[in-house]
Amino acid sequence: MMNFELPKDIQDLKLGVRDFIDNEVDPRSMEIEETDQIPQEIIEQSKEMGLFALSIPEEYGGLGIGMIGKVAVSEELGRTHNGYTTVIGGHVGIGSVGIVELGNEEQKRKYLPDMATGERIGAFALTEPSAGSHAYNLKTTAVKKGDKYILNGSKHYITNALIADVFTVMAVTDPSKGPKGITSFIVDKNTPGFVLGKKEKKMGLHGSHSAEIFFEDCEVPAENLLGAEGQGYTNALKILANGRAGMAARNLGSCDKLLEMSLDFAHMRIQFGKPIFEQQIIQHYLAEMAMETEALRSMTYRVAWMVDQKMNVIKEAAMVKLLGSETYNRVADKAVQIHGGIGYISEYPIERFYRDARITRIYEGTSEIQKNIIAAQLHKKYA
Repeated sequence: MMNFELPKDIQDLKLGVRDFIDNEVDPRSMEIEETDQIPQEIIEQSKEMGLFALSIPEEYGGLGIGMIGKVAVSEELGRTHNGYTTVIGGHVGIGSVGIVELGNEEQKRKYLPDMATGERIGAFALTEPSAGSHAYNLKTTAVKKGDKYILNGSKHYITNALIADVFTVMAVTDPSKGPKGITSFIVDKNTPGFVLGKKEKKMGLHGSHSAEIFFEDCEVPAENLLGAEGQGYTNALKILANGRAGMAARNLGSCDKLLEMSLDFAHMRIQFGKPIFEQQIIQHYLAEMAMETEALRSMTYRVAWMVDQKMNVIKEAAMVKLLGSETYNRVADKAVQIHGGIGYISEYPIERFYRDARITRIYEGTSEIQKNIIAAQLHKKYA
C-alpha cells in the first residue's frame, strides 16, 4: 500500500515554515512589492531556518531531506510573496542542483557548505538573446588554454544574478557538434572577466532580481568543469528536470493561498442580499480551483517521490511543470474574477499573485517546450 503521510520531521519543518511565512514574510509583502527588495532580516532568518540548504545533503551542511521534503517546504514558500519565494527557489533549485548532482567530491566540498548556509548564493546561466527555448543555440564560447577555459559571450534574464556568488554556466566548447559541443562550468562571481550587466525591470516577481551577465575573456580554471566536456546540454536538461518538481510545489502553494483567500472572500462579500458564495457560478469557480489544486498536489508529490527513487523523470518533470504553471494561471484568473474590482487593485495580494503567475508559463522552459518534451518522450516508444 502507498503511504501518503509525510514523515514527522518533514511535517514539523513544514509547520515551522508556515509559521515563519505567516508571521514574518507575509506582513512585509507590500513592502517587498513597493521597494523591490527582500528585507535583509528576512534573508538572515531564512538562512537560520535552513531554507537555503533544502537541496544539499547532510554531509555538506544541508538538511538532507530529499525531494519530497524539499517539495513540502516549497509548497509553504509558494503561499507568500513570489519574489521572495523565487530568491530561495532559484538558489535551492537550478542554482545548486547541478553541483549537488554532477559535481565531483572536490567541487562539492568547496562550494556546498557555504551554499547550504546561504553565505554563497547560486544561480543558473543558460539563457541568451538567441538561446531561450532553442536552448542549444548558444553563442557563449569556452576555449581551453592550458589549465583554464576562456569564456566569451553573454547571458540574460538570470535569476539571482545580482546576489549570486556561484553560477552554473553553459558554454560552447565545440561548435561543430551542436548540442554535444556544449559544456557546463562552475563560475565564481569574482573570476576575472566576469561582468554583471543591468537589472531587468519586470512585470512581477518584485524583490527577485534578474540581470544580464557578460564574459569578457573570463578565465575559468579547468577544475571548475562540471562533468565532462560536451555533456553540458545533457547536464542542463537534468538540472532543469530535477528542479521542476520544486517549482510545481511553489505554484501549488500559491494556488492553495488563492483558493483560501477566494473562499473567505466569497463568504464575506454580500451582493443581492446574500454572500456571493451562494451564487452557483462562484461555487463552480471554487470547485474548479480546488479540483485543479488537488490534481497538482498529487502529481507534484509523485514526481518528487520518483526523483528520490532516482528514476528517470524527464517526461514527468515536464508534465508537472506544465500542469503547475497552467493551473496557477487558471486559479489566479478565477481568484481575480471572484474578488471583482478588489482583485484588480494593487493594495490587495490577488493582483500580485495574478502578475507573478504569468512568468511561470515562460521561465525554466515555456509551456510549449514542456509539451514538446512530453511528446518526444512519448515518441521514443516508436523510434
